[in-house]
Amino acid sequence: MDKPALRAALRARRDAHVLGGASGFDIGQMPPGLRDRLSSSRTVAGYVAIGSEIDPTPLMDAAAALGARLALPLTTSRKDPIRFVEWTRGDALVAGPFGLLQPASDAQAVDPDLILTPMLGFDRALNRLGQGAGHYDRAFTTLPSATRIGVAWSVQEVDALAADPWDVPLHALVTEKEWIEVQ
Repeated sequence: MDKPALRAALRARRDAHVLGGASGFDIGQMPPGLRDRLSSSRTVAGYVAIGSEIDPTPLMDAAAALGARLALPLTTSRKDPIRFVEWTRGDALVAGPFGLLQPASDAQAVDPDLILTPMLGFDRALNRLGQGAGHYDRAFTTLPSATRIGVAWSVQEVDALAADPWDVPLHALVTEKEWIEVQ
């Protein structure tokens, strides 16, 4: 599998979907499995969407309304692992590497028990294709008990992804259309 070519094709597919007027999450229609996961989590890590990524803000707001503390990833370089830091809606964000908006580097580090994870592609076996730096896979290995939920547009689904030995699969996935969970 040519991952760079697949990443480019999936970015183009995602961009076209958003330009076509895609709408994000309808929290009023939140799948019960997702609501159960959010309500049982103490700290939920999300992300700030970049470009045509699906915006997880409604999911993060729902988690906060259910009593969870929020966190965002903090990235310093391509080779350094991301860490998750506490964040409250309205807190200032600063420019980080790769065009990311993130909390200041002195924000309080936390270990989330649920991680809402961005991606470029996914399959029904809950494999994910990320940007290629391995940041989330490395974070997942340091937080093995955290629930990993992929967040994507439905058009980012592919038939199958070839997982590399370092790839960590998801526990569940949510798109604007459905909830997919390992049973």
